[in-house]
Amino acid sequence: MAACDDLCEQWRRHLALDRRRSVHTVRAYVATAERLLAFLEEHRGEAVTAAMLAGIGQADLRAFLTVRRMDGIGNVSAARELSAVRGFLRFVGGEDARVPMLKGPRVKRGLPRPISPDEAVALAGDIAETAREPWIGARDWAVLLLLYGAGLRIGEAMGLTGAVMPLGETLRVTGKRGKTRIVPLLPQVREAMEAYVALCPFAQEKDGPLFRGARGGPLSPALIRRAVQGARGRLGLSDRTTPHALRHSFATHLLGRGADLRSLQELLGHASLSSTQIYTQVDAAHLLDIYRNAHPRA
Repeated sequence: MAACDDLCEQWRRHLALDRRRSVHTVRAYVATAERLLAFLEEHRGEAVTAAMLAGIGQADLRAFLTVRRMDGIGNVSAARELSAVRGFLRFVGGEDARVPMLKGPRVKRGLPRPISPDEAVALAGDIAETAREPWIGARDWAVLLLLYGAGLRIGEAMGLTGAVMPLGETLRVTGKRGKTRIVPLLPQVREAMEAYVALCPFAQEKDGPLFRGARGGPLSPALIRRAVQGARGRLGLSDRTTPHALRHSFATHLLGRGADLRSLQELLGHASLSSTQIYTQVDAAHLLDIYRNAHPRA
């Protein structure tokens, strides 16, 4: 298995350093490669080599996916697994790699589920008010306003450092694959961030995390997710109320007020316009819901 371990380590470094994928993506794609190699060793009854990987066909991939299906994965997970396998085989085979063509399972793309502005503010307010210390309440309020008021991903907010201070009218954000973008800061968001910094008991360092945990280390996204989960229970909000739903709400509400798709693409940091276009469907679906609920003949 030494050769397999070496291939997986090379794959991990490629994803992390060359492709600049997120920690979660790297972990998931490497785990897929490890599952594939373990399956092939048992399936073929011999040690896996780069030459073997270059020669695997559709039947091998179908057998691998069948085993994964028996593990209980659904269409979405199967499609992701297949995508990771293709990427791994292309990496191992190099430029001349011939990856077997295999149609993945159909995945119905769900629409993002935004929440209303009142719900977004109520959520952030409840979390801030129930925090165990004032500075933690100010921190959580600032984080959630960044997600809703500036459209940041939670990982992007956690990635901000003390170098962003003092704040101006815009904020430079590093998104997926190290891509940077400039987002405008509403006065309310700027005030929330400044209030948190003023109350935070830990010194702000240029290279250190802006948002700190209770002991001074980097704030974990899991803490924000748990806080949101608790608040939505207290407020009677639906399960769709998550930190990422605040970003969806930012996009949907801007589009509903006349923002064009290209500008929205830049604000969200989407690599392609097709990722942004889904919000046109969200807005149409929202209008249809209003019509159905309000029209006496609906």
